[in-house]
Amino acid sequence: MTGQNVRWGILGLGGIAATFAADLPLVPGAELAAVGSRNQATADAFAQRFGFARAHGSYSALAADDGVDVVYVATPHAFHLAGALECIEAGKAVLVEKPITLDLPSAAQLVQAARDREVFLMEGMWMRCNPAIRKVAELVEEGAIGWVSAIHADFGLQGPFAAEHRLRSRELGGGALLDLGVYPIHLAHLILGLPISVQSWAHLTPERVDEHTGVLLGWQSGAVAALTCSINGASRNAASITGTDGRIDIPPGFMVPRSFTLSRPNKAPETFEFDFPGSGYQFEAAEVQRCLLAGELESPLVSQNTTLEVMNLLDSIRDQVGVAY
Repeated sequence: MTGQNVRWGILGLGGIAATFAADLPLVPGAELAAVGSRNQATADAFAQRFGFARAHGSYSALAADDGVDVVYVATPHAFHLAGALECIEAGKAVLVEKPITLDLPSAAQLVQAARDREVFLMEGMWMRCNPAIRKVAELVEEGAIGWVSAIHADFGLQGPFAAEHRLRSRELGGGALLDLGVYPIHLAHLILGLPISVQSWAHLTPERVDEHTGVLLGWQSGAVAALTCSINGASRNAASITGTDGRIDIPPGFMVPRSFTLSRPNKAPETFEFDFPGSGYQFEAAEVQRCLLAGELESPLVSQNTTLEVMNLLDSIRDQVGVAY
């Protein structure tokens, strides 16, 4: 790294990469260093569009670029492992778009590679870095709503999606769970930790990926979480956390909230507002930079153990509903 600046590369230049690239200039000290695609023309166009200094026509060339400190891996799920491993082996810090890989064994392989190489690795679960979500977790930790008894969260997109769409492709890790359900599950894990009971049900597409899934999680404390995800119907995409002394409601778009409401008995509801520009990806990028400049190899906001625990939950759910990649 050069001084207080961090030089960013992006591997895989689809829609999510474009959104991330648009937010990156919002982070002080972020240098737009290089991008990598399997196609040189695509890389050139992306670099010109967003102002990156260099464009590489292969992922290997990006990984080998000495002018890059950290690489954001933004390929489809099925290619996260290979792309991230190549960057780690080249000594690069890595931020991998969620879910980090397709399953627990490959996630564990990636974590171990980063630890062996002593380079930074973080899953791009941007929701955990969002200022509103961080405030929600802080209030719960402080006891603002008492003992947490229940969490409800849903994330559904309006379908139908064509059979060839990535969300219906087993080869690309399609289905509602890994793309959408990961958010309700991460929220429940953030608030309550690892559950002791997992019960799931899903309806599968002809391609044998889940098009809508319901999950009931249970904790030793007696708390429960009822979570759903879907690629065949738009749900509210909202969340609530209920406790003995109050409730926190996160409005539609709970995965990137700009507000939430705290309701408690005999008190006026309090709405917390968090106005920010961009799409919200700048917060995970800022956390990566904070860690790199501090010499930390993982983030406390999205720790590697958190990633492995959630991936284990996702594997358990897929086993129950019959989805295998």
